[in-house]
Amino acid sequence: MSADGQPSWMIHEDSSIPVLLALWLRETLHIASPTDLPRLRGVPVGDTPDRDVDEQDRLERQWREWWAMTVEPEAHPSAVPLELIDEYGTWVALPTSGADDLAAAIRPLHVAATSWVEWARSGYTKASSGRPSDSYRAYAGTIAEHEREVGRRAHSFELNVEVLPLAERGVWWIGSLTVAVTDSLRTDAAAFDAAIHPIIAEIA
Repeated sequence: MSADGQPSWMIHEDSSIPVLLALWLRETLHIASPTDLPRLRGVPVGDTPDRDVDEQDRLERQWREWWAMTVEPEAHPSAVPLELIDEYGTWVALPTSGADDLAAAIRPLHVAATSWVEWARSGYTKASSGRPSDSYRAYAGTIAEHEREVGRRAHSFELNVEVLPLAERGVWWIGSLTVAVTDSLRTDAAAFDAAIHPIIAEIA
């Protein structure tokens, strides 16, 4: 990372509660989007709910809008005010209009949803605490390697990395500045370096 007018980069790594929650609800509500992102590991998928096509389409559209706001809220502001869903504390804020189907669908799921999210979050916290200085080095080393390959300083960029318990190992773009990486891949230093390198090369 550079300063004084030089190119700079900023990478923020997390396993954020709102993202985990949105993905758990994606599984439970049988939401197909985003189709290229793997399902969560170890989350059982129940029977298909009794919804007609129009109801499912509305639910999927509202979830996709919420997902975009959850992953990158600054890039996807709501056109109307937001209100908290009481059952989820401060974790879920939905538009005051246009999200009625989603709000009604997720309210009864809050106990199971928040329990799973707390478990998943604790797993990430435990893993990351075991590598207190590794996070910076994991990215700095890859950026330095990219700079040697292209023969110049890396361009300034920002990147958000969501470490998630996905069923497949890999890295996926989930926003214009955000990628999702499987937790098992993140703990494998060599494999993670190889997987994140194309991402860095694309933006730096």
